Amino acid sequence: MDEDIKRELYRLNNMEKIQKVTGQFIMDHPKKSFSEENGNMKLLNEYFFKNKDIYVSKHNRYAEYPYHSHQFLELNYMLQGECRQIIEGKEEMLQEGELLLLDSGCRHLIKATGDHDILINILFRDQNINLEWLTGIKKKNSLVYDFLLNSTVAGNRMKKYIIFKSANIPHIRQILEQIITEYFRDEEFSTKIITLYLPILFTELVRKCDTYLSDEVKNLHSETNNVALNTLQLIEQDYRDITLSSAAEKLGYNKNYLSNVIKKKTGSTFTELVNKQKILAANLLIESTSMPINDIIEQVGFQNKTYFYSLYKKEHQMLPLQKRAGI
Repeated sequence: MDEDIKRELYRLNNMEKIQKVTGQFIMDHPKKSFSEENGNMKLLNEYFFKNKDIYVSKHNRYAEYPYHSHQFLELNYMLQGECRQIIEGKEEMLQEGELLLLDSGCRHLIKATGDHDILINILFRDQNINLEWLTGIKKKNSLVYDFLLNSTVAGNRMKKYIIFKSANIPHIRQILEQIITEYFRDEEFSTKIITLYLPILFTELVRKCDTYLSDEVKNLHSETNNVALNTLQLIEQDYRDITLSSAAEKLGYNKNYLSNVIKKKTGSTFTELVNKQKILAANLLIESTSMPINDIIEQVGFQNKTYFYSLYKKEHQMLPLQKRAGI
């Protein structure tokens, strides 16, 4: 990141100077920027996006930011340090390099941060990017997400936020820091460049990051559901050459027990799930690379090309080259 911008982010602004002395929160936006109803503060589109579709700011340190929600999506990027937040009643810790995505309407409170805690807020109103879109992408390429998001656990619903564990993924941090740099430099075409970065950022996040999307779902699951979940996770990792016997050995279950649980909980046999993951992996390569189809078939672990084509057509109602051509 540009060193001048980093120094400016660390410099105390006027509100931080007061908050550091008093410890009391000072609203950093005018009255017209939010509404209040039943004690809930809601930040409004009209103020933040009057002239642009993206709004970036540094979170003011030293005082607790009270419960509030937004009419738009918000990203919190922990550039340096850490911060605690209460999100929809649950305490979460955001560590350096991690990213929090809050859906519109999600209520959260930000605990007071200190000298070395730099939290960056990135607000945007792209209606095409939301939690449903993100999980839809993930679900297309993940047996685990398909299982969790279709869980029949009573009262289950998708969370209103996601924490992306992006601290150790330099490429994602580079994209975020480039967005911040472009915004604060405010040069010609900066807004356009940031707008182009966003879908790249989210696609990278979905592809590379572990998330906390379904913590509660996992906790609510019965033992047999967790057996199924652990098996699906193993299939995602080792789908190229995994077998029922090797999975049972790794997970410490009887082979017949594991087979029965998988069938009961997912409606598919172990082999069907392995093939589904192979087709998911193949389709991602078909859509995102120019790799020859025969090489893709070999890479995802199919020995029989005819069998691959039969499964692929059944899943996608077209052949791989037709899918690649967008027919």
